[in-house]
Amino acid sequence: MDELRDKALAYHCLDGVPGKVSVVPTKPCQTAQDLGLAYTPGVAKPVLEIEKNPEDAYKYTSKGNLVAVISNGTAILGLGDRGPLASKPVMEGKGVLFKRFADIDVFDIEINEKDPDKLIQIVKSLTPTFGGVNLEDIKGPECFKVEQELIKCCEIPIFHDDQHGTAIIATAGMMNACEVIGKKLENINVVVNGAGAAGISCAKMFVAAGVKRENIVMCDSKGVIYKGRANGMTAEKEEFATSRPCRTLAEAMVGADFFMGLSVADCVTADMLLTMAKDPVVFAMANPNPEIGYELATSTRSDLVMATGRSDYPNQINNVLGFPFIFRGALDVRASRISEGMKMAAAKALAGLAKEPVPEEVAKAYGGQHFSFGRNYIVPKPFDPRVIEWEAVAVAKAACEEGLASHPITDWDAYRKALKKRIEKNWK
Repeated sequence: MDELRDKALAYHCLDGVPGKVSVVPTKPCQTAQDLGLAYTPGVAKPVLEIEKNPEDAYKYTSKGNLVAVISNGTAILGLGDRGPLASKPVMEGKGVLFKRFADIDVFDIEINEKDPDKLIQIVKSLTPTFGGVNLEDIKGPECFKVEQELIKCCEIPIFHDDQHGTAIIATAGMMNACEVIGKKLENINVVVNGAGAAGISCAKMFVAAGVKRENIVMCDSKGVIYKGRANGMTAEKEEFATSRPCRTLAEAMVGADFFMGLSVADCVTADMLLTMAKDPVVFAMANPNPEIGYELATSTRSDLVMATGRSDYPNQINNVLGFPFIFRGALDVRASRISEGMKMAAAKALAGLAKEPVPEEVAKAYGGQHFSFGRNYIVPKPFDPRVIEWEAVAVAKAACEEGLASHPITDWDAYRKALKKRIEKNWK
């Protein structure tokens, strides 16, 4: 771990440059004439145009391709509440991923405010600047209120990635895993371990995909969330309270077809894995160490389909497969929000792409390793350049079909070509 620490810290101040992002102008500013157009007196002209027609902000400013990545640092990765300043490396990192994978510009904004009502007002006041807002690393249950209230009062897409990003990728993986093992979503028994933002959102999306709500057992640090439990309950947890008699994670795992872990390392034992149904699916997402180690799990059950959040094992459930492309599609049609339909369209697009033949350039990005749809390849790889074309198009189409797009696209072939051209430089 010391070696990783040294490498990571060196990376973040490489060549004497602190941090991972910078602002680069898109227009020339080399002459006095350029200066007069970029700032005073020329800048007054677009100011007056935007005052007359606010839509012109999308024509004369970067608003339409600019996303705010906002956090108060209360739930940083797996590190908990470390404060807004400590969250800045993560928020800068999100900015890098937005730009690298979807050519979206980002301002990261770290806000020193834990009160959800005040946080909502602060974020709302910032929205004239941006085409969309990506909320990040805000602890539950406050994060639910913050996102929902902002969706109600803002006219641009608001997306809490810790909730929906994981849910979208996991749902794509679940659909494909069940196809591989020959089980139908409506028939599987699911255990969700972890009742935070991601766990609740995953459970909701699994239901939307076809899993029966009564077939989901959710656990938190106190055990199974069951009807009538008094301890540590919230409105979000109540929605998934079970009437089954199981009270511990070990009891919940008996006969389960699918385990979704969004909790802590090593909470699932080999014995617990052995009690699961035939051809079990295990998504162990705790980072850096999953709920059950990959080597232990695969040696315990040869019929297992397993995914983790790590890049060094098959089937990485990685949020980078979601948020850049979801925002790309939403921004390109100027969607007023990111709907449940748009999220499901993203999941289905990812599931569909995983079944396509994988081009050689993807193998090259992964050291010559080749991939094909099956137990060890149920979601696409982040460095597959086709993801933007499949997912952004699916999201944009869903927004148009739902009447959420103020600038709907009609020529989808042209849009696909534009997406490929937009990111070509990033893949060379």
